[in-house]
Amino acid sequence: MSKAQSASGSVFTGTIRHNDLEGGFYELVGDDGDVWRLEGKFSATVGARVRVHGKLESGGFGIHMSGPSIAVSKIEPA
Repeated sequence: MSKAQSASGSVFTGTIRHNDLEGGFYELVGDDGDVWRLEGKFSATVGARVRVHGKLESGGFGIHMSGPSIAVSKIEPA
C-alpha cells in the first residue's frame, strides 16, 4: 500500500521522480503505480525510496497535469 493515515495527515510511500514538464517538478511514484505531484519546500533525491508526510490536496489537476498533489510536511527515507 502506498498511502497510510497518521496523526498529522497522510503518509505516502514510493520513489522520487523528477518530471521536466512545464519547468520541472518532483513526483512520488507509489508502489502500486499511483503518481502524486509534490508541493512545498523540501529536499529530495531522484530515485530515493521515501515516506512523504503531508496532506493530499483536493481540487484536481494543476498546470502540470500530472495528477493529485501532496502538500509536503516532511520527507524521510523508507
